[in-house]
Amino acid sequence: MTSVRTLAAHDLVELRFPRPPSERNEIGIAVGRAIDGAVSHYSHEAALGRRPSAAAMARYGSELLEEALAEVVEPPSPEGREKILEEIEGVLRAFRRSVLFGLSRPRSRLVLVGEQAGYYAQPDFWDRRSRFYEMKTYRALPPPPEVALQLKLIQLAYSPGTGCLVCFDRHVRPIESLTYEVPQLTSVEAEELLRFAHASAFEHGAERVLEFMDVPVIRYPLPPAPPPP
Repeated sequence: MTSVRTLAAHDLVELRFPRPPSERNEIGIAVGRAIDGAVSHYSHEAALGRRPSAAAMARYGSELLEEALAEVVEPPSPEGREKILEEIEGVLRAFRRSVLFGLSRPRSRLVLVGEQAGYYAQPDFWDRRSRFYEMKTYRALPPPPEVALQLKLIQLAYSPGTGCLVCFDRHVRPIESLTYEVPQLTSVEAEELLRFAHASAFEHGAERVLEFMDVPVIRYPLPPAPPPP
C-alpha cells in the first residue's frame, strides 16, 4: 500500500493567505452556501433536460438561505434579510442566462506530486472536455491574490485545459456578469506551485492510502529546488 499526505486546494490558499478569525463573515458564508447549493442543483436539473423557472430557483435559494442562517450567531435584520434575498434572486437569474447553466460539477481530482503528497482540486463547473469554470458572486477582477492562487491550483489539476472565472457581482444593480479567461501557467509558476503543494501537504496534510482513494489522480514529478539567489 502507498501512503500519501493530502489536503485541499482551499487549505493551500489559506496557508499562503491566512485570514484572521475576526474577518470571518458568517452571513456572507451563509449567503455563499445558499447560492452554491442552488446553482449546483439547478444546473444539474438543466443538464437532465429540465428547465426550472427563475421563480422556482429563487424559492429554493431562499429555503437554502434559511437553513444556512439558522447556524449564524447574529442573523441579519428583516431589512438585511430582504436585501440578501434580492441579491440571491439576482444572481440566480444571471446564472440561468449564463454559459454555466446546465454544466456539470466534476469530481474532485488529486494532484499528486512526486508520488508522495498533494492536494484535492475541484472547480465549480466544467464542460466535460477541456474547459473549467470557477464562479464568484462578487467582482473578483482582476483576480485578487487568493483567487489567482485558487485558479492556478485548479489549472494544474485540469492541465492542459482552459480555465474561466465567471463573476456575478451581487452588490450592484443590475447584477453584472463578467468572464475572465485564466492565463496558462508558465513552467516556472507550475514548478513553484508544485513545490509549495508538496511541502505544505507533507507538513499539514492527512495521511491516506492511495489505493483506497476513489478519485482521478493527476501525477507530477517533484520539481528540483530552485538555485540559490
